[in-house]
Amino acid sequence: MERLSVGSGSSCSDDAAVAGAEAARAAVSGLGGVEPGLVIVYASIRYAFDELLAAVRGVTGDVPLVGASSSGQLIEGEYLPPSSGVSVMVLGSGVYRFGAAEVSGIGADIAGSGRELARRALDAAGGDTTPHSALMVLADGMAGDMQSLLAGMYRVTGARVPVVGGAAGDDRTFSGAYVFFGDRAMRDAAVAVWIGSDRPLRVVAGHGWQPQTLPMLVTKVDGMAVEEIDGRPAADVFNEAVARDASARSEYFEGTYEGWHTGHSFGLIEPDGTQLIRGGFVGQDGVLRTFVPLPEYCAVQIVSADQDDLLTASEQVVEEALDGIADPAVMLVFSCIARSDLLGDRAAEEAARLHKAAGQVATFGYYTYGEFARSNGVAGYHNATLTAIAL
Repeated sequence: MERLSVGSGSSCSDDAAVAGAEAARAAVSGLGGVEPGLVIVYASIRYAFDELLAAVRGVTGDVPLVGASSSGQLIEGEYLPPSSGVSVMVLGSGVYRFGAAEVSGIGADIAGSGRELARRALDAAGGDTTPHSALMVLADGMAGDMQSLLAGMYRVTGARVPVVGGAAGDDRTFSGAYVFFGDRAMRDAAVAVWIGSDRPLRVVAGHGWQPQTLPMLVTKVDGMAVEEIDGRPAADVFNEAVARDASARSEYFEGTYEGWHTGHSFGLIEPDGTQLIRGGFVGQDGVLRTFVPLPEYCAVQIVSADQDDLLTASEQVVEEALDGIADPAVMLVFSCIARSDLLGDRAAEEAARLHKAAGQVATFGYYTYGEFARSNGVAGYHNATLTAIAL
């Protein structure tokens, strides 16, 4: 199988049209004359998206384009912090079969929207005619329960098609995020790319969070409110664990949800013993909430993060994603804004270490409000995690 042609570019120009054109020209030049097959755009919400996307498409033409607003970007070892710029990657045609699709109004029926999105992406790729496939998803995570979106997609993909991607960010303002499709920027929407391949595709995830408590049982939930853990008030259990863990970073970050103590999260214990990270915060009303509902009677641990563990996990994700992949050209990565917050003044190290670990493989991604990585079973929506796929 021939190697995928890829090109990337970025710009921090204040002018949306200039930034879009600069980044797109740099990306297309990296293809070496190969026809573009897919365009991916990540951008700060400071831009006028209609001007930005028009400028990108003025360079790339009518090639399928997907993307999302971000809370920072990672491109070829460079870290673009929130509010700083736009990044464009162009994947060449001919090696993979790409099928791009969108759905809007996802908040009214999250699971149904996931099912419809996967169907449209599959149809756009010409149907399930390749030996292997994966689905990349970008969504407005503020529109509802992203795990339900995954559950809907599972009705189409089944267990054999892995899913990777992230929820759009908005420079940590929590004022509203967007996804991109063609020349449109949309809220309350999701976009997806069905990737058909002649060789296996692997989605991986890693986080570096460490347990600070013994396993506990979530005994009462009401939507995103966690009311009881082990039969006790959940906020008391969470706050006690935070207070005991003097080693963890214990900062609150301007622009985040009020009461979100980013140094601690839930580790949802999966059947294989791994932990799926779910962020939690205690609001002014004293109620412990998560960004995605925890299942009642699930087993959890309170976990915390160390900067070195987070960065080591990034390198491990790269190694696992590349393992056994023949001649990969690019690694698409999705990291959480909570990881960037926890890394603080070391945030740029994640982009640099990812790129170094990838060697000759290009790296491209953005900071999200939640990450998709489904490879076993239905579950696969994460917080404070790094997910990736190598092509």
